[in-house]
Amino acid sequence: MLGKGGVGGGGGTKAPKPSFVSYVRPEEIHTNEKEVAEKEEVTLHLLPGEQLLCEASTVLKYVQEDSCQRGVYGRLVCTDFKIAFLGDEDSALDNGSETQFKNKIVGVNDVPLHCVDQIYGVFDEKKKPLFGQMKKYPEKLVIHCKDLRVLHFCLRYTKEEEVKRIVCGIVHHTQTRLLLKRLFLFSYAAAVDSTATDPRNHTVMFDTLKDWCWELDRTKGGVKYKTVSVNEDYKVCDRLPAYFVVPTPLPEEDVQRFQGRGIPIWCWSCHNGSALLKMSALPKEQDDGALQVQKSFLDGRCLKKAIEIVECLEAQNMNVLLLEETASDLCCLLSSLVQVMMDPHCRTRTGFQSLIQKEWIMGGHSFLDRCNHLRQNDKEEVPVFLLFLDCVWQLVHQHPPAFEFTETYLTVLSDSLYIPIFSTFFFNSPHQKDTNTGRKSQDTQSKPLTLPTVWDWSVQFEPKAQTLLRNPLYVEKPKVDKSQRKGSRFKHQRQLSLPLTQSKSSPKKGFFREETDHLIKNLLGKRISKLINSSDELQDNSREFYDNWHSKPTDYHGLLLPHIEGPEIKVWAQRYLRWIPEAQILGGGRVATMSKLLEMMEEVQSLQEKIEARHHRQEAVHAQAPCLLRNSARLSSLFPFAMFQRHSAKPVLPTSGWKALGGEDDLAKREDEFVDLGDV
Repeated sequence: MLGKGGVGGGGGTKAPKPSFVSYVRPEEIHTNEKEVAEKEEVTLHLLPGEQLLCEASTVLKYVQEDSCQRGVYGRLVCTDFKIAFLGDEDSALDNGSETQFKNKIVGVNDVPLHCVDQIYGVFDEKKKPLFGQMKKYPEKLVIHCKDLRVLHFCLRYTKEEEVKRIVCGIVHHTQTRLLLKRLFLFSYAAAVDSTATDPRNHTVMFDTLKDWCWELDRTKGGVKYKTVSVNEDYKVCDRLPAYFVVPTPLPEEDVQRFQGRGIPIWCWSCHNGSALLKMSALPKEQDDGALQVQKSFLDGRCLKKAIEIVECLEAQNMNVLLLEETASDLCCLLSSLVQVMMDPHCRTRTGFQSLIQKEWIMGGHSFLDRCNHLRQNDKEEVPVFLLFLDCVWQLVHQHPPAFEFTETYLTVLSDSLYIPIFSTFFFNSPHQKDTNTGRKSQDTQSKPLTLPTVWDWSVQFEPKAQTLLRNPLYVEKPKVDKSQRKGSRFKHQRQLSLPLTQSKSSPKKGFFREETDHLIKNLLGKRISKLINSSDELQDNSREFYDNWHSKPTDYHGLLLPHIEGPEIKVWAQRYLRWIPEAQILGGGRVATMSKLLEMMEEVQSLQEKIEARHHRQEAVHAQAPCLLRNSARLSSLFPFAMFQRHSAKPVLPTSGWKALGGEDDLAKREDEFVDLGDV
C-alpha cells in the first residue's frame, strides 16, 4: 500500500509517518509505469498568447475531499491564464461519456487565475492559508474558487522540486498584485486577430451616438430627452461614457461646469411617458452610518426596492431619479432590474446583453475593482453584478416563458466574469478601456488592440452547446397596435436615494450645491423631495401594487413582478451547487420536466411539418434543443454542468441543509435521507 516508505518528496524533507493511512483504494492507484507515461502525454491546449509557467507530474486530484476515496493521477500545470489538471479523460469518474456542453476556452479541469479566491496547504492534516514565501511545502493543495468550486490535489507522490515549483507558481500568480497591462487580456488580444461582428445582428454596444439615439427612439423618450456628445474625448468626466442622454432643457455647458456630477442622466422611458434617471451625488461629508446602510441594503432587499420603483413609474406615473455617490453600483443594479421587469425587450437575449452594455459597461461599473481582478484592494471587492444576476435568475425561475434565455445562460455569464480574454468585465470605465487599448492614444502609428466581447458566444461554445442558452419555451412578443399607446399624463417627480432608510431626515444644507438643486427642480418639476423620508407610505403603496398585480393572470410580455416572499426565493442551484454531486436530483428536477415538454413540442412540430410540408427538405427540420435531453434518466437537476452520476463514498450535503437553503421542491419532499455532514 502506498504511504509507507519514501514515495516522492512532496511533503518536504520530513518522511511520512508510519501510521499513515491511505485514502485511496489500492485498485484505483495506477502503478503501471506505462499507464502513467501515457497519462503524462495528455496534451495541454494553450490559447493564443498563453504561456506555460510551471508544472508537476504524478499529482492526485481528489474527486471529493470529504471521503478522499476516489481520485485520478495526472499533471498539474499553471499558465499565465489558468490552472489546469491533465488527467485521464476516459476515466471511470466520467463514466466514459463525452460532455455535450463543452467550453472551448476553459475545460472542466481548468480554473482561470482570476477565478481563484483562496489557496490552502495541508501540513500534517492541518489546513493553513498559503501566501508569500514558504519554508515548508504542503502535502496537499486546496484551491477555493470564486465560482464556488473547491479543488483538492495530493502532492505526496510528487517530486519535491516539482512541488516547490507548482505551489510557489500557483500562489505567486494568483495572489500577487497586478498591473493592468499585465492582464492576460492584453496578451490574448495581441496574439489573436479579432474581427468585428455585424452590429445589426448582435448586441447594441452603446459606444456611438447612433446607439443612444436608437434606444431613445425605441422607448419613445426622444421628446423630453436628448443625446449629448460633450464628453466625446472624456475631457469632461472620465467616469461617464463618451455619449449619454440628459433632459432636453439641460444645456451642455452645465455638464461641463459640473464635470458630469450632479447631472440627471437618462436610463429608460416607460410607455406612459415617465422615466428612470440616475445621478451621481456631488462630493459631501458622509458618515459611517450611511456606509453601513449601504452594506445592509445588499441583503435580500433588491427585488423589493425594484418593485417600489416600478410602482412609482407604472402606477403613479412619476419620474424616478436614483441617487448614489458614483451612480455606478446600486444604480446599475436597480435600473437594470427595473427594466427587466418592465421592458419585455430586456428579457430577450440580445436585449438583455444590450441592457448590461448600457447600464453596467457604459454606466461605469467598476468591474476591475469590484471583482478585484488586479488583487490590489480586497475591501473594494463586492459582487454587485453577481447579485444582479441572482435577482434575474429569481425572475427566470418564477416566470420561464417570459425569458428568451435560460438559467444556463446566466450561469455561463457569471463564469465569464473571471475569464480574462473578454474586455466586457475587466475595466472600470469606458475611458479606462479606450486609453489602455490605444483607441484614444496620441500615437497614431500604433494599431489599437481589438478586444473580444463576451457577447460573441461562439468564442466559448459550439452551435450545439449554444442551444442550451436559448429557452425553447419562450414565446415571441406579439405585435401591438401603436395607436393603442396611452397618452402621457402630468407626472409628479420623486427621487430615490440609495440606500433608503425609514428614519432618514431631509438632507442638511450642502448635500446638493445650490445651483444643482435649482437645476433639478427646473428639469424635473417643482414637486421633488431630495430624499424619501416617508418610506412607510412608499412601502404601503408598493405592497398594494404588488398584491394587485399577482392577483391577475400574468402577461409574459408586459409588466413582470417577482414573488418576494421567503418560500418563493430559491437558491440558484445550478450555479451554487453544481460542484456538489450529492446535490443533484438524478433523472429529476426541472430538467426532467423540460425534457418531456421538449419531446412533446418536437412531436407536435413534426406532425405540423408533415401536414404543411410542400418540399421534402422541410420534413427533415427538427428542433435542436431536444436532442440534448433525450435520455432524461441519466441527466440531473444540475444539467448541463453535472450530466452524469459521479461515484462517491460519503455525501457532503445533508438533506436538512438543502431544505434550509430552499432547494428544488422534488429534493425537499424526500424523507428519511438525512446524511451526517461531518467536518466540511
